[in-house]
Amino acid sequence: MDNLADQFINYLRVEKGLANNTIQAYSRDLCRFFRFLGNRKISPLNVSQELGEEYISMLRGEVSARSVARNISTLKTFFRFLTSEGKIKSSPARLLESPKLTKKLPDVLNLREVERLLFQPDPSTFKGQRDKAMLEILYATGLRVSELIGLKVVNVNLEAGFLITFGKGSKERAIPIGTKAIEAVKKYLYSKRLHLTKGTNSPYLFLNLRGRSMTRQGFWKIIKKYGRDAGIKKKITPHSIRHSFASHLLEAGADLRSVQIMLGHADISTTEIYTHVTGKHLKELHEKCHPRP
Repeated sequence: MDNLADQFINYLRVEKGLANNTIQAYSRDLCRFFRFLGNRKISPLNVSQELGEEYISMLRGEVSARSVARNISTLKTFFRFLTSEGKIKSSPARLLESPKLTKKLPDVLNLREVERLLFQPDPSTFKGQRDKAMLEILYATGLRVSELIGLKVVNVNLEAGFLITFGKGSKERAIPIGTKAIEAVKKYLYSKRLHLTKGTNSPYLFLNLRGRSMTRQGFWKIIKKYGRDAGIKKKITPHSIRHSFASHLLEAGADLRSVQIMLGHADISTTEIYTHVTGKHLKELHEKCHPRP
């Protein structure tokens, strides 16, 4: 099993070019499935359609519908890989049906909440300058948290006002930054950050107090703290700022295709969820301002 898993992970990384976070999710799902097979002393090469359905039925009683859907996707991809390698004749997962998932509207901050959040870091300290720059970049570009912490100095062109990031599947995209974010990054980059490199010459833009690149968990804690300090009652995560970036652009008249490109969505249907948020905003505006609501 371990050998098959290693081959599959290598296939995902080298041939499919998937992001590390996606590969880790596939790995967790596959380990869980292998434990299920191990308890029954069955090889992955001898799985029947009935056994696959039994496994998914078991999952339905243990995890959310979204997790079930992801596990089914993992199994379909894994068995397609085994088929393509000639290890099995056909995939036992090909007929597994994913549960229908309702589209969850994202949490979005309004403009005043965003302003309060961005005002929280103290720019007189290293930590405050760094946090201010991170929050400004996040709201200016809609980056994923993994893209934000993985941002390298060489990929930020402050003169041109663009940054280059590598999203899911290592796909490259260029995103405009905006003047406020440029100003915040300049203050951080040319003063406080220089004291942290300590000769290590780290390529990453955002560093922790030890001169190493920020972690996802570290930034999650930072943004939650500032949310509390700002008195915002909504649940705030890095993804909340990404949602707010997209929704505010659409509310101001940006076209869906441009927002899709900046967010790095492969399918425009993923971006369309923000039109529901925008529609809700317009309805509230109409009811408030129209003389005959």
